[in-house]
Amino acid sequence: MEEEKNPIQVADRLFQVMEMLAERGATGLVELSKLLNLHKSTVHRLLNSLIYMGYAVQEEETGKYRLTYKIMELSNKMVENNDVLELAHPIMQRLMEQAGETVHFVQLDGAEVVYIDKVESQMNTIRLVSRIGSRVPVYCSGVGKAIAAEMDEAHIRKIWNASEIKKWTEHTITELPVFLEECERIREAGYALDNEEHEIGVRCIAAAIPGKVGNARYAYSISGPLVRMTDERIEELKGYLLEAKGALCRELL
Repeated sequence: MEEEKNPIQVADRLFQVMEMLAERGATGLVELSKLLNLHKSTVHRLLNSLIYMGYAVQEEETGKYRLTYKIMELSNKMVENNDVLELAHPIMQRLMEQAGETVHFVQLDGAEVVYIDKVESQMNTIRLVSRIGSRVPVYCSGVGKAIAAEMDEAHIRKIWNASEIKKWTEHTITELPVFLEECERIREAGYALDNEEHEIGVRCIAAAIPGKVGNARYAYSISGPLVRMTDERIEELKGYLLEAKGALCRELL
């Protein structure tokens, strides 16, 4: 597929700078220029623009540049205005208490799903590294597969073709016919499994929330380390998961 380009190049570069600073933390001008493969003068202008708008500052002690918390303010306001999260969070909290494992809530965004809420288990010492705002491909995640199973084959193929298919682990599905069969199994079962397909040592059980019109946009999961997420435990968690699905459907549909 032909790569899409940002029609406003300066906006594209501004966000490149922001994303790099978010990833690396405080960074000097020369290093940032090399990382972005842009001339120092260009990066300097971009940084000055971000500083003017309040999204970045230059540290007096080191001369390095870093982001401010203004971007977090935007994120928090977006979350506050998301009625779905307000309705779903109490159900997620109850699900975590029942399951004793971490619960995630995601939204479909193109060929990926974005984690938009998370209720961390307080009952176990092993924590997952997932974080709100992180993304995973649809094809190799339990939540993504649950959403895909709500789609018709044409839509599934569209997402598959828009994905960079790679083998994250030895368990990752990398062939479309196998993925289509997996979606059919999920439809019949009413839930999806991530059997270490994106990350070794992590297993989850997930379900999607059917959309009012058309395909599902949201899904949620119970996730935990492989040592606790045995087949017997998955069978037990299935009841909690599907009970929560009924509650979420009543609230959101």
